[in-house]
Amino acid sequence: MGKILNVDLSKRSINIESTDEKIAKKYIGGKGYALYLLYQVLKEKKDIDAFGEENVLIFATGPGTGVVGFPSPGRYHVMALKSPLTGSIGSGNSGGSWGPSLKFAGFDAIIIKGISKEPVYIEIVDGKAELKDASQLWGKNTFDTCRILKKGKNASVACIGPAGENKVLLSGIINDEHRAVGRTGLGAVMGSKKLKAIVVSGNNKVEVAKPEEYKKVSKNCLEKLRKNPVTGEGLPAYGTASLVNVINSVGALPFKNWQTGYNKEADKISGETMSKEYLIKKKACWGCVIACGRVTKVVKGPYQVPYSEGPEYESIWALGNDTGVMDFGAVIKANHICDELGMDPISLGSTIACAMELNEKGYIKEEELQGIDLKFGNAAALVELVEKTAYKDGFGKYLALGSKKLAEKFGAPDLSMTVKGLEMPAYDPRAIKGIGLNYATANRGGCHVTGYTIAPEVVGIPEKIDPLTPDGKAQWVKIFQDLTCVVNSTVNCLFTTFAIGAGDYAELLSAVTGWDTSEEEIMKIGERIYNLERVIINKLGFDDKDDVLPKRLLEEKMPDGAGKGHVVELEKMKKEYYELRGWENGKPTQEKLKELEIEL
Repeated sequence: MGKILNVDLSKRSINIESTDEKIAKKYIGGKGYALYLLYQVLKEKKDIDAFGEENVLIFATGPGTGVVGFPSPGRYHVMALKSPLTGSIGSGNSGGSWGPSLKFAGFDAIIIKGISKEPVYIEIVDGKAELKDASQLWGKNTFDTCRILKKGKNASVACIGPAGENKVLLSGIINDEHRAVGRTGLGAVMGSKKLKAIVVSGNNKVEVAKPEEYKKVSKNCLEKLRKNPVTGEGLPAYGTASLVNVINSVGALPFKNWQTGYNKEADKISGETMSKEYLIKKKACWGCVIACGRVTKVVKGPYQVPYSEGPEYESIWALGNDTGVMDFGAVIKANHICDELGMDPISLGSTIACAMELNEKGYIKEEELQGIDLKFGNAAALVELVEKTAYKDGFGKYLALGSKKLAEKFGAPDLSMTVKGLEMPAYDPRAIKGIGLNYATANRGGCHVTGYTIAPEVVGIPEKIDPLTPDGKAQWVKIFQDLTCVVNSTVNCLFTTFAIGAGDYAELLSAVTGWDTSEEEIMKIGERIYNLERVIINKLGFDDKDDVLPKRLLEEKMPDGAGKGHVVELEKMKKEYYELRGWENGKPTQEKLKELEIEL
């Protein structure tokens, strides 16, 4: 769209700058462009307080966002210079319609700095932006906030709930009521800035540079999505929850705070069970042909919900399998409350599971729990603690810190299943070795979508490799991490990579932008983005000492399932990975930075 909005909440000022094509050619947009902007801030400031005026928050789209016919173009990326949960970079991604609507409103990105004295929201309509009073919205949940503010053509609302207002470190940003920028505590950053919401709407159309060429490329890519067994069959039929039984079958579904990777009752919370008993319909993000989203309801029992969306696979795992709760109704209810109050269900479920193990092993005094029976499998405790966490009520004030700080507080830091302070998602790397290397080296912390090696290790895309060997995994992790940076900077959906690859992305971006881009250039851009992000976290104090996994995964052999007897051989994989990356001690060398044309 050619325009970026700059908002200084301290000065209550708004100005518009042009999108820089030179930067875009090197970093595409979305995550890449945001990282470039964040690094310019970091060069000027040494000490960054996650809740300080100096922490910059960026909402960014890319050249694929909002383009009709682009594969799954309904996403946007959010970044902060520092995450309050981890102390590393803040990074998250969401679907729905907010990303396209920002472009329809006339902007590629929004840069937000400073802190407002009073609650405010930003309203952007057809190229014009205004700061408005949000004092009447402060304290409201995300559902009410979205419904109150949504007005105008193509309107969409991204907002925080009470969790973000209370600076809960697990809080996220919710758009369209049920889509979430969940990870790394970005809702708390918004809350610290007294920014309740951003409302976007407009009538602008996203044009492409080469319409005729684009039609051909788009048609080819969409056909690949429809014919692919994952994007054309599995995800449309059962959503992401189809992975519950798949991952359990390979012994990698973490159970009861990662004590094992197999649960004989996992089918109770599977995608197949959701479809039979809880599904209303499927729902797509803007412009998406996959439609992996689920609309659900719970009509019986104590956890009734007349209408909800999700939960996704990782949320089902975190709130269900990880806590030992096999009541699907309770899991749906807990996820619904996460959406309503604005929290990341992956980090929250993992933190509750950590607390359950801490309690069962005697680390938590009974009086701290205020009558809550905190044990694995207790559905009532799960649902109650979700709400308590958002308001920092009772034991919730400890859960609001995340599992790393929680486990440290109660004297058993090894029971936190985190990397760089971020809770790992639903794949135990003792049974899938490549994902372990990805967790350890992911810049934002324990993250599966930084380099989703589940595709080759489990699904067999683009080819099937042995999940139980560490051999050759470094190369796969690097490729997936670099390609994912391209996707998050084009800002469309990662699921497209089950069916289309770097060559397709080169053709798509060439047609949309008018730049002639090759597959090789696309992968180099992805590598550049990943390395710039690594430079930023190096400056924030992270290096090879932080590219680690919890001791449990390195030392405790998997007790059962297909990975029985295995641990993660991390150091072997990491040595090879660093060599492939051109890193020393977890840091890019000067030679690598020069090769990638990263100017420090």
